Amino acid sequence: MSVPPAPKWRIIAQSDLGQLKKRAKELLRHYQTGAEEAVSLFNAFHPKPADIESARLADAQLVLARAHDYPSWPRLKDGVHLFNAICADDPESVLMMVRKQPALLHRRVNGETSNWGPPLACSVQIGAEKVFSALIKLPGQDVQWALGRATLKGRHAMARALIENGAVVEPGEVMGPCESLNVEGLTFLAEIGAPLTDEHGDRTAPIGLLLEGYFRDPPAKHACLAFFERHGVDFPDTPTTAFHRGRIDLLQRHIGATPEVINKRFSHGDIYPSALGCHEEESLALHGAPLNGTTLLHMAADFDEIEIARWLLENGADVNARAVVDADGFGGHTPLFNVVVSQAYRSGRQRDGAFAQLLLDAGADSTLRASIRKGIRFHDDETAHEYVDVTALEFAKRFHARAWVSEPAMDLLEAMDRS
Repeated sequence: MSVPPAPKWRIIAQSDLGQLKKRAKELLRHYQTGAEEAVSLFNAFHPKPADIESARLADAQLVLARAHDYPSWPRLKDGVHLFNAICADDPESVLMMVRKQPALLHRRVNGETSNWGPPLACSVQIGAEKVFSALIKLPGQDVQWALGRATLKGRHAMARALIENGAVVEPGEVMGPCESLNVEGLTFLAEIGAPLTDEHGDRTAPIGLLLEGYFRDPPAKHACLAFFERHGVDFPDTPTTAFHRGRIDLLQRHIGATPEVINKRFSHGDIYPSALGCHEEESLALHGAPLNGTTLLHMAADFDEIEIARWLLENGADVNARAVVDADGFGGHTPLFNVVVSQAYRSGRQRDGAFAQLLLDAGADSTLRASIRKGIRFHDDETAHEYVDVTALEFAKRFHARAWVSEPAMDLLEAMDRS
């Protein structure tokens, strides 16, 4: 079943329980008036939705709990209290809760599917050192799960303590810090002699994850790729690989030797080389607007490489370069499309609109139209949607995965339309 969006009702776990109670009452009131969103939530999350007339507060509380990925209202309350105590690094409160309810030691704090895990792993994720020190002394902890969080976050001292308490560095551990672009975690694993491969012994898989992953943090990504270079990875001498590494010096050499490279359209295989562990299937790459058949400037927009973008523009990059149009007529979008719908915005970057402003200042034409076919992995709806003959602003307004849509960029384009 697809889950309807619930922006009015969702609250992060680190919250005031009083606010959650108010939200439950508000949800019940809206359900009783037949409000569409409230009815959708009841239908999606209540095992047996009550009639509007007979619905009670307990029903709304159950819906709210399940919308937050907890099986019941009491479990939601426990999760809120425990998560707040861990975030406050308050070991006394955490120990009081787990002693009163020992089962909490083995339940995921942030919901049934949260990969932050039970309290020990969650304390590692957050970096709550006092809580961690208190919990690790208790028997029966899932130290293996916590170790995965420690290497992913680059928490050396916690990782060593977990190993001393029985955690084992298994093949594939390196994939965690590659996912989070955490060079500290990679450094720790190298220091203790962990294999720099996935669980199958593939040395290229970690590089593929660094290139294809969802997170956007250019300096961190560059540092991780430099780490693997120091540990024997031989990177192809291509413009796209130089781009991923943040090596403007190498880009300068490529463009100096072949000037047309600055506006060349690169294929999916160029951008995500299979020789570096990337998948050949285009739909497996995690980005916003399509990248297949685009220029370095399009890539810079999605990967939030604003310094590279400035350098490209200063050296002749076409701010209105169009992507390749495929046999079905999809493509032709400019870098502006890759700013308004991007993985960078989804990752919490480009919140000030600076990238969009850079392109507009360089002469980006917001009236240009293109047709785009795009799906988003790990979204409730992963099917490819089609946006035909749209401007960048129209594309953003219609895009089905709203978390990828840059509000600051839209504001800038709407302001241009009004002027």
